[in-house]
Amino acid sequence: MGCAYSVPKEELLVSSRTPAVRETSFIEKMKKTGKNIVVFYGSQTGTAEEFANRLSKDSHRYGMRGMAADPEEYDLSELSRLTEIENSLAVFCMATYGEGDPTDNAQDFYDWLQETDIDLSGVNYAVFGLGNKTYEHYNAMGKFVDKKFEELGAHRIFDLGLGDDDSNLEEDFVSWREQFWPAVCEHFGVEATGDESSIRQYELVVHNDIGLNKVYTGEMGRLKSFETQKPPFDPKNPFLASVSVNRKLNKGGVRHLMHLELDISGSKIRYESGDHVAVYPMNDVTLVNQIGEILGVELDTIISLNNLDEESNKKHPFPCPTTYKVALTHYLDITNPPRTNVLYELAQYATDPKDQEMMRKMASSSAEGRALYNSWVLEDRRNILAILQDIPSLRPPIDHLCELLPRLQARYYSIASSSKVHPNSIHICAVVVEYETKTGRINKGVATNWLKNKVPTDNGLKSNVPMYVRKSQFRLPFKSSTPVIMIGPGTGIAPFVGFVQERAWLKQQGKEVGETVLYYGCRHKGEDYLYQEELEQFEKEGVLTQLNVAFSRDQPEKVYVQHLLKRNKEHLWKLINTDNAHIYVCGDARNMARDVQNTFYDIVSEMGTMSHPQAVDFIKKLMTKGRYSQDVWS
Repeated sequence: MGCAYSVPKEELLVSSRTPAVRETSFIEKMKKTGKNIVVFYGSQTGTAEEFANRLSKDSHRYGMRGMAADPEEYDLSELSRLTEIENSLAVFCMATYGEGDPTDNAQDFYDWLQETDIDLSGVNYAVFGLGNKTYEHYNAMGKFVDKKFEELGAHRIFDLGLGDDDSNLEEDFVSWREQFWPAVCEHFGVEATGDESSIRQYELVVHNDIGLNKVYTGEMGRLKSFETQKPPFDPKNPFLASVSVNRKLNKGGVRHLMHLELDISGSKIRYESGDHVAVYPMNDVTLVNQIGEILGVELDTIISLNNLDEESNKKHPFPCPTTYKVALTHYLDITNPPRTNVLYELAQYATDPKDQEMMRKMASSSAEGRALYNSWVLEDRRNILAILQDIPSLRPPIDHLCELLPRLQARYYSIASSSKVHPNSIHICAVVVEYETKTGRINKGVATNWLKNKVPTDNGLKSNVPMYVRKSQFRLPFKSSTPVIMIGPGTGIAPFVGFVQERAWLKQQGKEVGETVLYYGCRHKGEDYLYQEELEQFEKEGVLTQLNVAFSRDQPEKVYVQHLLKRNKEHLWKLINTDNAHIYVCGDARNMARDVQNTFYDIVSEMGTMSHPQAVDFIKKLMTKGRYSQDVWS
């Protein structure tokens, strides 16, 4: 899938998240450290955590003291005790993941919140949700937390904020935050201190005499975990899988579509068709070196960034001690356009007052500032290196830059194999991302370009990929006799390669296998028809009972999968209405998944003689029953 987490208690643990001894009461921690605002975050890719940190940092400007907190690390049934702390407030930055699901770290909180009837009267709260409008259940998690807290008697001190990642999440957050703080001031009778200065969260320690065996080189949790691998493998302890196959799938065209196979022998990793594989990529070393050069820094310096708040659960922003080079290569996101808070904090280092003013303007909430940020940073796709190149007077200390940059996130891909057929390998199908920006720079996707260069043996050495498996709800029907309708154009074919492999295997086992129908689409038959030989072979063997392929650009008028669906409406209606078929959609959320869903509304409305609202309701019911599943990304 294109894009997009508990820690072993080891002696050598110097993790970025969990210290060896944990205070599970956030109330006691708040009392001990004099905090009165707690900002919980439900975060999958780090953005909600980043927003929570920003709100917690803001609080000092209003004479309040905040702490960001991971709900997974605390007992949230203590929320009713917040009334013990004067002028206290709980804020929730909640991202929605997948089909309206909570993020992994908020799952227990969500489960508890669904069951509890705790009395939260007297507790002050506010919620900011992070979602994406292209998805069916837009901001479901933020809406749920906001509503549930009100039902439990808590006092909402400011309206629910809804951020939309499909348009401009940063702008949505900044707008909400601009109005949130005045509401806090009014409610608690406090006022802004006027102190706009930036407060450092971490202090730099340079290690001149440390043994290299104590230095992190890219591990996510336990030091030396890549040298001595121990299951179970998870986000804090990924498995180093070697690449056994890396081949180009397309026969022509300008794009590079690839098929990779990761060897998981001996890892005890289990997966099901439809699961996702997460890989931890590395940034391009050229970019890293250019940042070092422009800032005049010796990148091999061994450093630690230590939290100035000694009570914080987060001792370092990333695993320390490490080098600047490792931090910029493995731990920090240097390719995405920086958010406004990064620009605001870095502005103080610009020696030209005009540059300072421009950076502060872009970080402000004025209409002019927003427009400038949107065009100069977002639309021009300027990453941190491009910003340093284009603002020559800006030369921040590298340790402050490392403190401010977000963490480099794992990338998720839909697994393109079945574990029944390939128990010891996981297959990935991906397209290499590369494009020219408005400033004439070539921007490259971090993970896909890194994967593209992972050849099975590199100078006799194996190419390794740190990975783990994330379970999904995208599953073949329990009964093999149930028909399936799969719609996956482009790299959206990935999970269906696994599904078809599995149905073929079930057939070989003598099981009764229902109709297996695939709708696939690409640009040109002779260029980017992925897995053509395999799919045609499956059709020949009768495993794929129908293979429908739309070649969008092989004729004057564009033909997409939804046109083929319309053409076969009678057959599809019979499968759905009479034969209990399951529908699966994988690929682009913004256009394709929406168009396909609208096509199904039309088919159901016409064939089932229903009004449009009835047809919508019919499809929504299929979704609720798990008979219409989506694995989509935007």
